[in-house]
Amino acid sequence: MTYLSLTAVDLVAAAALFLINGLLSWGFRLGLVKSLAVAALRMVIQLGAIGFVLKFVFEQSSPLLTAALALFMVLAAGHEALARPERRPGGWRAYGLGTGTLFLVGLIVTLYTTAVVIGSEARLAPRYLLPILGMVLGNALTGVSLVFGTMAETAERERGAIEARIALGQARLEALSDVTRAGLRTGLMPILNAMAASGVVALPGMMTGQILAGADPVEAAKYQIMIMFVIAGATALSVTLAALGTAWLITDARHRLRLDRLTRR
Repeated sequence: MTYLSLTAVDLVAAAALFLINGLLSWGFRLGLVKSLAVAALRMVIQLGAIGFVLKFVFEQSSPLLTAALALFMVLAAGHEALARPERRPGGWRAYGLGTGTLFLVGLIVTLYTTAVVIGSEARLAPRYLLPILGMVLGNALTGVSLVFGTMAETAERERGAIEARIALGQARLEALSDVTRAGLRTGLMPILNAMAASGVVALPGMMTGQILAGADPVEAAKYQIMIMFVIAGATALSVTLAALGTAWLITDARHRLRLDRLTRR
């Protein structure tokens, strides 16, 4: 397998396209220039650093290093899931729900993928475990974040109807069933759109990367299909746990709606 190495000049040339975002923000007075600059800087630093970290971990093949890096990824994903929504559940319980959901789903789905789907040879290999975990977490946290935001906003908007249903004797999960469904639909929409567009509208990132690195396009397509199914399953599990957990977080043991537990970013 052969591939073309990218130089610093190549990356700078690619970054020139990012300037379009800044020009758009400046021209339409969107106020996003600072946010765009910070996001670009974070992306370059984080990806550059993780490249060296992964190279080191792969060379060591240490289960302890692999577990430590995986735990760090989960904790960071839990923070990002809670930080993105404008309106969301607040407090340590919400962070625990997001992080716990991503930890549980990431662990189960990643181990299933490496042990059952790919094969025993990849079961404990960091070269397989960490990239798959990263893709699972990246997509699952988006779903969890959307669930937090959607359910918080819907519960506020439908407060009167929810409290009326509770007053008529419905339990909290039943009274919040419409809110839960709205959260689940929103949380699943990104992966459904990505699956529907794959291969027709766009070549997904993993497949594109493999092809650019010299992999056979058919093999790259098979790996992409596998990853899409894995991500879809992980996202479904994540948004379900997050939605049910959010319904419990914004109510109490007396089945009262507790919008005071919501916070703004």
